[in-house]
Amino acid sequence: MNVTQDIFAFGYLIATTLFIFGLKGLSHPKTALRGNTLSMAGMAVAIVVTLLRPDVNNYGIILAGLLSGALIGVPIAMKIKMTAMPQLVAALHSFVGLAAVLVAGGTYLMHVQEGHVTPLLLTELVVGSAIGAVTFTGSLIAFGKLQAILGSAPLVFKGQHLFNAILIAMIFILSAMFAINHSVTLFVAVTALSLLLGFLLVLPIGGSDMPVVVSMLNSYSGWAASATGFTLNNPLLIATGALVGSSGAILSYIMCKAMNRSLLNVILGGFGTTVEAAAADGTQKTCRSASTEDAAFMFENASSVIVVPGYGMAVAQAQHAVKELYEQLHHRGVDVKFAIHPVAGRMPGHMNVLLAESEIPYDSVLELEDVNPEFARADAVLIIGANDVVNPAARTNKSSPLYGMPILDAYKSKMVYVIKRSMNPGYSGVENDLFYLDNCSLIFGDAKKVCEGLVNCLKSA
Repeated sequence: MNVTQDIFAFGYLIATTLFIFGLKGLSHPKTALRGNTLSMAGMAVAIVVTLLRPDVNNYGIILAGLLSGALIGVPIAMKIKMTAMPQLVAALHSFVGLAAVLVAGGTYLMHVQEGHVTPLLLTELVVGSAIGAVTFTGSLIAFGKLQAILGSAPLVFKGQHLFNAILIAMIFILSAMFAINHSVTLFVAVTALSLLLGFLLVLPIGGSDMPVVVSMLNSYSGWAASATGFTLNNPLLIATGALVGSSGAILSYIMCKAMNRSLLNVILGGFGTTVEAAAADGTQKTCRSASTEDAAFMFENASSVIVVPGYGMAVAQAQHAVKELYEQLHHRGVDVKFAIHPVAGRMPGHMNVLLAESEIPYDSVLELEDVNPEFARADAVLIIGANDVVNPAARTNKSSPLYGMPILDAYKSKMVYVIKRSMNPGYSGVENDLFYLDNCSLIFGDAKKVCEGLVNCLKSA
């Protein structure tokens, strides 16, 4: 290796190191900003080093691509609402998958024309295309479910798991045939079957598991990028893709554990999961309603209050009103904590991002394991738009699709107030047993307006 190649390798090493420390920073809200900054610095180093390579000789096309992407991406990023962030993430995953397919196809055609084709190269190409195709279509379905274009209920058909198994076997067989005796027909066949597999793996997964799906697709996109790195002989892309793929897989495992789901079930498209809720037993249930004045009086006279944010807070953009409520209670000497479930919202860390945006102190934000013992000692709990993550059916109802899922123990508090727009069930479609407990009252309305009403009541008290 000559000196020039050593310099480029050293530049890639610096970029990879920055990516690793960036990932480490993203492990906690307090260091997330630093992690993002380090990751962006790593990407800047990677781009500069790549552009300085001697084999890059057409800057016009590269700059045109960068400019086109910026003209499309910047306006979207500026306009996107926090509630739509999970959909955006799913859409970006689909772009990574599609890019992997296009790079694999283009590289194959180029090497065929040049006559430089080896079994190892063909294996890299077909693997990259297959993973990219699954990521592309799977992400499209995830986007459709999150955007409510498709229903959140699992879409299943008889014999789907056997069909998926046959599909996977065919992909492996045709990939092996392509590596031995390549042809455009085999490459297209593997890619087409992988596109179909992506659809079929995500369609049977219900709404309550979508955060895990988003995380898993993030992992797929990483492996697709890593496979593309092998195709392009780019060590930085290999390392970066492996970092994204492995971290996404670890996060998916953590989230599956938090939801009492099997990671294998998610990968195989919900294999063995329950898809229908138990039928109603016909008994008449009633719930209590409360006014903002009632809740404000209770909070003002409490010594400890736990706030459980959910997707309803994101929809209403109520995080800043929640910050005002926190300040009012904190000023009165009330101990206020925020309880975060690993799958609250529509993607990992959704609620942490919203609370950080409104500058809620990090020390007041607790994860499930740390906050659950606090509920039994809390005077009151305020649930803002959360549903499945506080549903006691996960503990008591074996016929519930949520059974076995770790939840926030809000029902153990002395008094629970739930802000909801209606009695409609959560994203999983499962009725919440919490609403009918004696210590629970519902405040109907928009989360932002209700929180603002609570603040006004406290100010006038």
